[in-house]
Amino acid sequence: MLYDSRVRHVRTARQRYALDHRTYYWLVDLDALPVLPRPLRPLAGFRGRDHFDGAGPTIRAGLDRFLAGQGAAPARGRVLMLAQARVFGYVFNPLSVYWCHDEDGALRQVVAEVHNTYGGRHAYLLGPEAARDAAADKAFYVSPFLPVAGRYRMRLPTPGERLDLTVHLDLDAARAFTATVKGVGRPCTLPALAAAALRHPLAPLAATLAIRFHGIRLYLRGLPVVPRNRHQPQEGMK
Repeated sequence: MLYDSRVRHVRTARQRYALDHRTYYWLVDLDALPVLPRPLRPLAGFRGRDHFDGAGPTIRAGLDRFLAGQGAAPARGRVLMLAQARVFGYVFNPLSVYWCHDEDGALRQVVAEVHNTYGGRHAYLLGPEAARDAAADKAFYVSPFLPVAGRYRMRLPTPGERLDLTVHLDLDAARAFTATVKGVGRPCTLPALAAAALRHPLAPLAATLAIRFHGIRLYLRGLPVVPRNRHQPQEGMK
């Protein structure tokens, strides 16, 4: 499934600022990743090295290693991943989400994997309640203008016809940041992929450039930079 999506960030800590970004996301089964005709393969690649510790032969292997490192049971059924694909050799996923099911189809775990523009990764094991509402302490440096502090509240329901994800960050007993990802799904046909790629060329690179552009604007507005701390890799992560 492909989702033509709108990503919106609203920060309210220290200085109010909002941004909108249009892109598209893939929803894929980790055991049945799409294989495109050879001429179109540069438009969508899914590689184990792009997620979790990057050492597994597949994304599913990386997920299983992460779950084991967190003391969680492996995903024994279907795993759906929402992410951007590698496009012309480049990939960047500010947020990837995994919905892990048992053999009976019941949702057992939700994992939110966050990447920053400095090459780091961190995953949050949220449990099935994340489909409605889940909380996790912030443990990873993402924005240079927000400290590694506070608490996330996430609502990450499994996408259907529509995609509707929300992440809040509460800091010092106040809402500091909200990110939403909303989209409309369509079957991943070759014409649909070609249309998405034409509307959003080099989508992962565009996301990286947008983050850097808005970061520069905030810096020029005088927002103080929070020094980046050394991130301790998780078990099963870089």
